[in-house]
Amino acid sequence: MTSPFKKRHLSGLAAFAAACALTLSACGGGDAPKDNAGDKPEAGPTGTLNVFAAYDTTNWHPLNTSSALAVGANLQVVEGLYEFDYSDFTAHKALAKDDEPTKIDDTTYEVALRDGAKFSDGTPVTSEDVVTSYKRIVDGEKDSSGTDVTSPYAAFITFIDSIEAKDDTTVTIKLNQPMEFLKTRLADIKVVPKDSTFDDMTSKPVGSGPYKYDSITDTTVDMSVNENYNGPNPATVEKIHYDCNRDSNARQTAALDGTTDVVEAVDPSGISDLEAAGWKVEGATGYGIGMIVFNTTKAPFNSNKTRQGVLTAIDKKTLIDTALVGAGTEPDSFLPEYNPMHKKAATQFTFDADKAKSLLKEGGAEGATVNVLTTTDTWIAAMGPQIKQNLEAVGLKVHLDSKASGDVWNNNVAQGDFDIVIAPGDASVFGADPGILTAGWFYSPLWMDERFRLSESDPAAAKALVDAMDAAGKATGDDAKTEWGKVQDAIAEQAAMYPLVFHTLYTGYKEDKVSNLTPIGVTGLQLIGVTVK
Repeated sequence: MTSPFKKRHLSGLAAFAAACALTLSACGGGDAPKDNAGDKPEAGPTGTLNVFAAYDTTNWHPLNTSSALAVGANLQVVEGLYEFDYSDFTAHKALAKDDEPTKIDDTTYEVALRDGAKFSDGTPVTSEDVVTSYKRIVDGEKDSSGTDVTSPYAAFITFIDSIEAKDDTTVTIKLNQPMEFLKTRLADIKVVPKDSTFDDMTSKPVGSGPYKYDSITDTTVDMSVNENYNGPNPATVEKIHYDCNRDSNARQTAALDGTTDVVEAVDPSGISDLEAAGWKVEGATGYGIGMIVFNTTKAPFNSNKTRQGVLTAIDKKTLIDTALVGAGTEPDSFLPEYNPMHKKAATQFTFDADKAKSLLKEGGAEGATVNVLTTTDTWIAAMGPQIKQNLEAVGLKVHLDSKASGDVWNNNVAQGDFDIVIAPGDASVFGADPGILTAGWFYSPLWMDERFRLSESDPAAAKALVDAMDAAGKATGDDAKTEWGKVQDAIAEQAAMYPLVFHTLYTGYKEDKVSNLTPIGVTGLQLIGVTVK
């Protein structure tokens, strides 16, 4: 059956992995990038900043990775025309010369590049690099074996008809509709050298940011000053070293034994020990979620009543208070309350065992055997036992297992060998407008066709979701809030994928060594502007 997505602007799109989940659940934090060119020390940046990231990856390609580690690290190395300040999700100029795109008319804009911009290899950044980077996203690429590779970012820029070179340093952007969030969406188009290969970008990207990659391995990343950078946010340390490990205990040990300066995704249970050792630990709640994903092609989960019943059976408040040690908030919609487009969904999943039993019966799931698979991310795995207990209390027979994230998505889910998956997810590294926060999940063939598979199990419902997002994306003002409210209602009604919690992220750092770091509620580590003593 043809997916409703492949009939539209998303033909061939197939790769949104919200591991970062960008957990794209998980972005640690750095001070919001500010124009500090005038504050650069005369002697130049000094010292090494040692950070411990909570994720790993083998895909660093700025134009198609959705890895929390890669997206976060690339912030220091690769620029778009604009980049995010993740403390408030505003966009500021990066490769762009001016603060705002120049408006020609409602659907035509021009952006000039900053004077003298160069990649770290010394080659000038030109408008052709911008154009080819855009085309690599929307057209896809081939790897060294000739295999087609598509980009998750294509889902975020379907409103762009074209990007063309006006001259060597200016691009013309033509839209197929007015777009309120143009600047923030342009931040998702990272600019890489036009002649760079797919494999080179995947293994060690080249960019125009304040830092450059020196080496990348399975467990470490090293970057140093990009001497060719001439933008507003120059490097403030000589070197940045990443250690990478999903195990929160390993990160905690590194902090306590003094081998790292910044720790991403601190386990709440370890906060008091870090503070006792002189660390500063700060939390921020963003858009990262602990999500539940159903195999909607597999009975009884092909019924939205079964899915609603499972969600209603889980005591999310207790889950947050105990398993997460208070590090989260209970959702009442797909968007959190602090998003301007939030609407309390018409369908609610407040814990109610009796209601859950009724919904499960209606969905044909009474007494069913359920396989619940969690990723091994510490905070995700911690929720497993209570979820099992809650589901057994409403009559389900539950088998609980935990696997590494890669195994979950690449093996179990890819093969359709799952009932329920509990995993982290966060699309907000791509921006926080509602189109971004929903498109990655519900406008992406990877998720709709290959993960929760709603386009196969209920093509009418899948199409209705796409239509609702299309309508909301074109709306403005009060109409936009109304239309995005309809999207949130539809997502809750189908309950194919839904947040169990909005997760609070904790970042720890040595206050006596690290300055200008402001933890944020996004996965990854934003380190531009951070200094060491």
